[in-house]
Amino acid sequence: MLQTTIQYIVFPLLCGAFTLGFIRLVIGPTLPDRIMAFELVATSSAGIIVTYAISSQVSVLVDVASVWAIISFLSVIAFAYYIERWRGAP
Repeated sequence: MLQTTIQYIVFPLLCGAFTLGFIRLVIGPTLPDRIMAFELVATSSAGIIVTYAISSQVSVLVDVASVWAIISFLSVIAFAYYIERWRGAP
């Protein structure tokens, strides 16, 4: 029952979020829009990895998703710092 729910409901929703975030990443008019789209893409890809780990019962992939989420979070923090310095904020 759980694997069927994951396959037919959760995966399409996460893939849709990933696709919409990627489209926003490509056509985003400003740099902050692209950074937020990158965060959406990174979070949804971590979610895809976790749901695949649950459905296939491979627990190592949960560690991979955790590391990926941490790295993407740190990269967004670095981008935010860059924007703050670029715009000349005090």
